[in-house]
Amino acid sequence: MTRKFLIRTFGCQMNEHDSERLAGLLVADGLEATDDLDEADVVVLNTCCIRENADNKLYGHLGHLRSLKAARPEMQIAVTGCLSQKDKGALRERADHIDVVVGTHNITRTPVLLRQAAIDGPITEILDAPDPVEMTDAAPALAAVREVPWAAWITIQTGCDNSCAYCIVPSVRGPEISRPLDDIVAEAELLASRGVVEVTLLGQNVNSYGRDITKRRPLFAELLEAVGSVEGIDRVRFTSPHPKDLRPETIESMATTDAVCNQLHLPLQSGSDAVLAAMRRGYTAGRYLERLAAARAAIDDLAVTTDIIVGFPGETEEDFEQTLAVAAEAEFDSAYTFIFSPRPGTRAAQDPATFIDPDVVADRFERLHLVVERSALVKHEARVGRIEQLLVEGPSKRDDTVTSGRTRQGKLVHFRSEDPVAVRPGAIVEATITRGAPHFLEGELRRVVAPSRTVRRLELRPA
Repeated sequence: MTRKFLIRTFGCQMNEHDSERLAGLLVADGLEATDDLDEADVVVLNTCCIRENADNKLYGHLGHLRSLKAARPEMQIAVTGCLSQKDKGALRERADHIDVVVGTHNITRTPVLLRQAAIDGPITEILDAPDPVEMTDAAPALAAVREVPWAAWITIQTGCDNSCAYCIVPSVRGPEISRPLDDIVAEAELLASRGVVEVTLLGQNVNSYGRDITKRRPLFAELLEAVGSVEGIDRVRFTSPHPKDLRPETIESMATTDAVCNQLHLPLQSGSDAVLAAMRRGYTAGRYLERLAAARAAIDDLAVTTDIIVGFPGETEEDFEQTLAVAAEAEFDSAYTFIFSPRPGTRAAQDPATFIDPDVVADRFERLHLVVERSALVKHEARVGRIEQLLVEGPSKRDDTVTSGRTRQGKLVHFRSEDPVAVRPGAIVEATITRGAPHFLEGELRRVVAPSRTVRRLELRPA
């Protein structure tokens, strides 16, 4: 009987892509994916340590798995990702029923370690630096079992050289290392040959891609142009850039490379220069707005999203008012807003006396929410009557009689279709926008531009 595996993923797109690669390797190792925990022979928890409750969430899952493993001792449990990299051997001290602990730098070793653990017992393997083979070997990414077959992530770099006061990523992902440009383009070409029409370039700070290669300036603009010229790739997205590294040549490449989507995620984090300095972000609010204006002037119909942290240690009411003002001026299409979460080992977590009262933070969070929701609604209502080209994602999560797709700006559009064969996931269609809401658009289908080239789909269940 074929053994079955289940992967649960916590955290960012980087972790999701790691889970896809790992799923492909487990399939190649003879296992079969399942979304039923009760029938899984191998359970992998791919962890994140960005949020304050990440530890509690992981150990909650591990507590449930302990009883399952007691009933089925042959079940194997592996923990990978950022939290395992951070906590190392401490994981098994708290949860001795884990079979394999593997870090961020050698996650593709998990299948081998699972086989070894079945013979020799529990294994912890944490590397202090990326495995050079992992950086150059594209096979795991190309064998990845993706949630959707028409879209794929491509990792262009690992690690980060920034020192943001609230972020633990450099500690668990290591220093910035860029993949060779030719390897990335070759991966995009192979993905296109397999029916992928949209790729998202992944990195902790994509703008600085290639600086470690040239020892001088980044190569991200050249990478956008190269991937954007791959035949069959219709849409190129990327995440996440850093405002201090948004260079003119990157903006120009976005404006002139047809396949690069007119969408920019540009994390603000705060509108207060004092808070930005405390965060060690490397730019001022004024400089942020200048670069945002330059991007909007050069790139037609650019949609801009952002991240904002509320309640950073020491944030005053005046600081927060400045954030509200910048958010209103920037007129974001949407924003991911977060309440500050202290992470042990980061500069921002060192002095609890500077933490903001939770009730004050909650009030500020709601006030910011109103500002960003207002901007989003204005942006979306302005699109009513326009004809948008959509990449179909499938039935709406809330109503399976409604189909959902995304514009080149990444905006979600719901519409109805009486031809599910022609308008299946992966197809490109045109729709007239009929309504704008803060988080989505509604439209009427006009025509199918290109049918879907792919049919396979596998769910990797997020936690």
